Amino acid sequence: MKRLVFPVIGLTLILAGYLSLATSSNSNAASSQTRAVVLVSGGALRTPFTTPTHACMDGDGFLAAGSTYTALRKYLLEKGKQVFTAPAMDDWGIVKEPSKDSIGPFTDCAPQLPESMTIMSTGDWNAGGERLARFLGYLHTQYGITDVDLVGHSNGGMWDRAAIKVLKDINSPIRVRSLTTISSPHTGATAPRFHAGEINISACAGVAFCERSVKGWAELVKAADKGLSAENTVKFTSGPDGWNAAQGDALRGIPVTLLGGTYFQAAGGDPSLLPYDGTVPLFSAWAQDVPSEIIPWRACWQGSLVHWIGWSDQVGIPRDMSITDNPEAMAQVNRAIDEADIALEQPDRQGCQAE
Repeated sequence: MKRLVFPVIGLTLILAGYLSLATSSNSNAASSQTRAVVLVSGGALRTPFTTPTHACMDGDGFLAAGSTYTALRKYLLEKGKQVFTAPAMDDWGIVKEPSKDSIGPFTDCAPQLPESMTIMSTGDWNAGGERLARFLGYLHTQYGITDVDLVGHSNGGMWDRAAIKVLKDINSPIRVRSLTTISSPHTGATAPRFHAGEINISACAGVAFCERSVKGWAELVKAADKGLSAENTVKFTSGPDGWNAAQGDALRGIPVTLLGGTYFQAAGGDPSLLPYDGTVPLFSAWAQDVPSEIIPWRACWQGSLVHWIGWSDQVGIPRDMSITDNPEAMAQVNRAIDEADIALEQPDRQGCQAE
């Protein structure tokens, strides 16, 4: 999540869109595989729709699947997974190519999907979840996908959670085998919380990167935000009337793996705010304030990593120190997918104690 509501479309429209897709003719050859990994990127990012066999140009400064998932997509494909990336656009409309001087530009992609299946990545979690659910319906009808492993980076994890609830509410034939969230703000992110007045500059505990980012957040919100920043707060996510509570038992029966980054640390800092990856505290990435009634089974992992390649470039560290490009983090994602069918037989909250 970098920058940060789109009016909720409504279950009626989602269901109508799904049924429409279900009755349309299949223009693509159906895959023999019915299981897929679906990668969902985060806030204020553009991510192209890619399939296991079609992506964007790779090389000459361009990334095959954009700034978040090019490395992970390649890694999982090499592990034998069938991988799709969900389309996301930082404004209304279909995915458009970013400028070549942006972080992780892409070009020469396969035809992009309609706006109705494209997550609007500066807007509302529930609305994005509805569009993602419609995209999953498209994968079902066009590619024969019946079982999905959802992977969400940053706010992508929240769109995943919203989509899971939609799928269950409409009794969709699509089964979510597992959910893996990568630095997702289950109970908020640092800069949006500062902007909302929930925390002050002392929360940064002297970490210069944190102080710069929270002070510059208001300008980013003014330039691009369509409601997402306000949702990345404790006020929105938590408590009996919060977004987490509204999800009910949507995650029951689904193993959830929570990854978080800890690159930025400070002795004596508030443990609910530090360590963090430059965007999301480990406390929030691990959903530590989200009760078991809402996430019945979880496993956790942490690494001394930053939130995405934009931060690694800014800090001057290799891109593989970004949680989206790190080999150890990618191996954890792959493991969560491979073990999805037996995960619920294992003890809950493995690895969920901060070091």
